[in-house]
This record gives sequence, C-alpha cells and structure tokens, in this order.
Amino acid sequence: MVRRRFSTPAACLLLLGSTLPALSIAAEQSTIHDLVIHHGVVYDGSGQPGHPGEVAIDGDRISYVGPEKGLHGRKEIDAKGQAIAPGFVNMLAHPEESFFADGRALSDLTQGVTLEVMGEFSMGPLNAEMKRLMAEREGDIKFPVTWSTLGEYLNTIEHKGISPNVAAFVGAPTVRTYVLGEKDVDPTPPQLEQMKGLVRQAMEEGALGVTTMLIYAPANFAKTPELIALAQESARCGGIYTAHMRSEGDRIESAVQETIDIAKASGAPAEIYHLKLAGKDNWNKLDKVVSMVDASRAAGVRISANMYTYTAGATGLDAAMPLWVQDGGLEAWIARLRDPATRAKVIAEMKVAHPKNWENLYSAAGAQGVLMLAFKNPKLKPLTGKTLAEVAKERGVTPEDAAIDLVIEDGSRVGVAYFLMKEDNIRRQVALPWVSFGSDEQGDAPEGVFLLSANHPRAYGNFARVFAQYVRKDHVLTVEEAVRKLSALPADNLSLKDRGRLKSGYFADVVVFDPNTIQDHATYEKPHQLSTGVSYVVVNGKLALDDGKATGAPTGRIVRGRAWKGGGGACRASAKDWTWNGGGGGK
Repeated sequence: MVRRRFSTPAACLLLLGSTLPALSIAAEQSTIHDLVIHHGVVYDGSGQPGHPGEVAIDGDRISYVGPEKGLHGRKEIDAKGQAIAPGFVNMLAHPEESFFADGRALSDLTQGVTLEVMGEFSMGPLNAEMKRLMAEREGDIKFPVTWSTLGEYLNTIEHKGISPNVAAFVGAPTVRTYVLGEKDVDPTPPQLEQMKGLVRQAMEEGALGVTTMLIYAPANFAKTPELIALAQESARCGGIYTAHMRSEGDRIESAVQETIDIAKASGAPAEIYHLKLAGKDNWNKLDKVVSMVDASRAAGVRISANMYTYTAGATGLDAAMPLWVQDGGLEAWIARLRDPATRAKVIAEMKVAHPKNWENLYSAAGAQGVLMLAFKNPKLKPLTGKTLAEVAKERGVTPEDAAIDLVIEDGSRVGVAYFLMKEDNIRRQVALPWVSFGSDEQGDAPEGVFLLSANHPRAYGNFARVFAQYVRKDHVLTVEEAVRKLSALPADNLSLKDRGRLKSGYFADVVVFDPNTIQDHATYEKPHQLSTGVSYVVVNGKLALDDGKATGAPTGRIVRGRAWKGGGGACRASAKDWTWNGGGGGK
C-alpha cells in the first residue's frame, strides 16, 4: 500500500483549509463593530418577508445584514420583538423653515424618517427682492436670509445641524419668480434660457430635479411648454420632475395627462405629489386616474406618486380664491381684496362650485370643512382650531367675507385644512405598488415656537399611520410592503445611490420599530402629539433616536443629486445619458 505524503507547506494548507470556516467565523465574532442591532426581524426594503437576524454598522455604512452570528459592537441594541428596517423617506417634506427652530425634525424622526425630501418650491435661487419678501413674510419662525442660491441654503442648514438627511428639488416657481416676478406673464426666449440656467446651476449644487405647485400662483401661470423646458434641463442633469398637479379634482384627468406628457418630453421620471381625489363630485375618478398611470407605466413612461394618509389637506386661503386676484404676489392680492368692487367679484367666484380655470377648495370642502390652523397676527391666533363657518358666525358675516377679512388682517395666506377626500379612496391608493408617502409638512416638535400654531396631524402621524391603520387595522398592506413603499421605492424613484435598503455597503440609515404597537396620536383637535412605537433611528451610522428619545446629534447630511459638482457630477447632453432607477413597469 502506497501512502501519500505531503510536503510540509501542502500539509499545512490542507489542514488550514479544513479549519477556514471556523477561523472565519471566529474572526468575525471577534471583530468589534461600531453598532450591532441584534435579535430583530429584518425587513430589507425589497418587499420580501422579514427574517430573524442582525445588522452591523461601521462608520456610516452597513457592514453586515443577515442571520444572527453573535456579532459584537461598541454599542449593541437588542431589537427582540421589533422590526429592523431601512430608514423611511418623506417624499414631500416642508422643514425648510422649521429647521431654523429645531434641526431634529422631531415629528418625523419619531416616526422613523431618515430622509426629508423638500419640494413644490425651493429656498433658492433668490434675488434681492425675493430675499426681502421672504424675510417680510416670515411667520412664527424667524431666521436670517443669508443665502442666495439653493446650494448655499443647503450648506446653511447642514452647518446649523440636522438630525435627518435632507434632499431638495429646485422650484420651477422659484426660478420663474427670480426672472419674471410673481405676475401672470410668459417668459421671452431669453428669459426662458435664463430660467433653464438657474435650474442647471441648482442641479450642479445638488438638487434632485425640478418641482412645482400648479394650483397656486405664480406657479400656475406657467404653461406646459415652459415646464417641459425646465424638466428637460433637469433631466439632462440626472433629475426628475415632481408636481403638485394643476388639478386634483375637477380637471384631474387633464392634470395627470400633463404630468405624463412632461415625463415623456423630458425623458426622466415624474412624481405626482400627494395623490388625491379632492371634492365629493370627483371621488369616482380614481379608477380613471389609476388606469392612466398604469397604462403609461406599462408603455415605459416613468411615473409614480406619493400621498398622505388623511382625508383633509392643508394649505392656505389662497386655494379658496381665484388666481387672477393673486397676480403679482401676496401684497398685490391683499391690496386688491381691499377694493370693494374686486372683493365682490372674488366673493361671486368663490361661490362657483366648479370654476373652469382654478381649483376651488373652499367650494369643495364647504365653510364647515375649512379648519383654521395658522396665523401670523397674534390677535387672530385665538381662532386657531375653529372652522371658517364658526368664525363667520362669530363675526356675523358670510364665510366668503370672513375668509377675505382674515387674509387682510393676517397679512398672509392663512394656514387652513380642507376636508376633501374619501377614506375608501385613501385605502385603495395606499395599496398601489407605485405610491410612496409624504407628509407635506414641516418638522415639528410639541414645544416652543411650534405651539403658537396648530398643524395638520399628518406632521406627526403620516408614517406611523401607514402601519397602525393600513397594515394592522385594515390589512391593506403587509409590513414588508409598507417598508418597501417607505424606503426602497422612493429611493429608487429618486435614483439615490446606496440608500433605501438594508444592504452591506449601503449608508446606515436604519429604523427599529414595533409593527404591533407603532401608533399615530395626533388629531385635528390636538395635533402636537408625537407618534410612538419607534425605538431607535440611525442616520449615517449614528443614533438620532435612542430608546425613543432624540439625541439631538447632528447626524444628518445633505443628500445631493447626480449632477452635483462637489461630488464629481455634471450635466449631460440629454436624459438618455443617464440610467433611471425609478418609474416604469411593475413595482
């Protein structure tokens, strides 16, 4: 019998090979990670069912996601009985001013939000007159307007310190105002080129795309070709088009079609802000709207939407009055309302249920369905929480007169909620695979300056309500699908790199929450109530929420778009030169 003998090196390698798995496991177990989250159910954002496991974090990145391995960390979290998920994305956030009062964005942070995406308008570019008016029109929150460009604004809030990550679009109405003011005029070809240049500059400063708010003046004054031109400029810089559409009620079909047309013309994805069917007469249009979006997606047009989970919207009394009276901006609007003849004309139009050229939310909601939320004038703040009908009765005037008087007396658009939507439609929309979620609110806290005004409960409860109402109570969504729609879906639609999933190498934005207890508490009567059920929020590898308490640490960063020059990006010849993650076909 011949026995084979190995040379010493070969024998060592053979012996070492037989012990490599054990050595590897031992080495991995001996590694000390910055943070390890144990014993939870991992929902990675893909929409797949959760599985028991753990997550390890080193620096600002995820280093391990998978089954329990007994990993060790400098800090360890026991997530037994809880879900471990990617941080949630607020697809339409408005903390532009609230960050100056509180960088924590506590109302969102306590719901697991790790990225605030600001849209509809933008905080730059600003010319000297826009800066003056911004300072003059400030409400309860005061701040110095020290910047001129969007990039400078983003640097300002990051330097101040923010707990969540923040991303921003450049506003089409913002660049329009920069070039044309707030009047109802069309840009000349040179002016449109200037507007495109401002969009390009903002994209190179980090904007994710171009955005607008088409039921409001002066944004509504822009015609479709103008919007296409700006969307094309954004698209060649890797950005998408997002819109509060021209109608969410009487003319919603044509508004959806305009959005689809802009997506086609730009070559980039489009996102519909806070999808809704506003006004009882329009509730039956959901099937048509969904079929339009589904057909476009099937044809390869990248289009998606987000929504808030309530039957009331919140905006201002400007949405109760015709656009022509607002031509030229707030001050011109108020001056016109002081003229008796103009006032009479406005009142007559407010009473028209379905005007042909503007969105009458006052008529859709009725005076009893308009709730007072926010005033600048201290003398008017006692009216907070009352309906327009109640205010009118107290004053002995018609609701239309009361609305006009409040705008004049407050020197603002006056913050109000309009009760417009049907719960059955909301339930159906929540289940649509291409719908994510946005609060359309600032980052509040139940303290300090925020208590000077009421707010829509969506500020404190929009994301917790997804689980409490539509997962647990109505069974419209599974936990894994809700997590996908709050993380990977919006991150993909925005073409964000290395965010939106629990995946090794991705940024460590993580939320630990209990799907069985997460709950919204804010109501219209008592809006300043934090949601509960979220235990930990990790932003870029650091704890922003620790055992349910905000750390106050400046864990957040500015998340910039693909053409950001500071990150080595650049605009290209056309949208065809980019790979687009979001939008068309399936999930």
